[in-house]
Formats: sequence, C-alpha cells, structure tokens
Amino acid sequence: MTVAALTRGDIGTYVQALFLVYILLIFVYILLNMLFSLGLRPPYSRFADAIMNFLRDVCDPYLRLFRRFIPPLGMFDFTPMVAIIVLYVVQYIVVKLIEG
Repeated sequence: MTVAALTRGDIGTYVQALFLVYILLIFVYILLNMLFSLGLRPPYSRFADAIMNFLRDVCDPYLRLFRRFIPPLGMFDFTPMVAIIVLYVVQYIVVKLIEG
C-alpha cells in the first residue's frame, strides 16, 4: 500500500524540502569554489570535476539572474547571499500559500 501526500501540509513540507536542498546546493557550490580558488583542488580529479560541473549546471542559471544586477565588489561576490535570501523569502511565501 502506497501512501501519498494527501494534505496541504504534506505538500507544503515537500516543497519546503525542495527549497532547502537547492539552498544547500548553493552553499556547497560556494564553499567548493572558494576551496578550489585557494588551490586545494586535487590535480586531474575526474570526481572533483564532475561535482563542480553538476553544481555549476544546477546553481549558475539561478545565480546568473542576480549577477546581471549585482556586480562583484573587488574579490567579493554578494550574489549568492542575495540569491539565498530571495530563496528563503520565496520559500516562505510559497509554503504559506500551499498550506493555506
């Protein structure tokens, strides 16, 4: 017997989990970019390249929306912080609308 999400609260929880996973992917992408820029990248590592390519493919389209409007200030790129804050706000609104 399979149990499906029958209540609005279950669907809201599921949507909230999706937002959380995407926010965590952005955090991992930022962290690995910082580590690799410091030279901590193993040379000729297919595994590291595969992870970075996946994270780049998943996170860059969303971050690119904000990079059009927010230029980097020297070495600092505040785009991911703004993008994560916007995701939290959208998550709150969407989950509250679903839950009713």
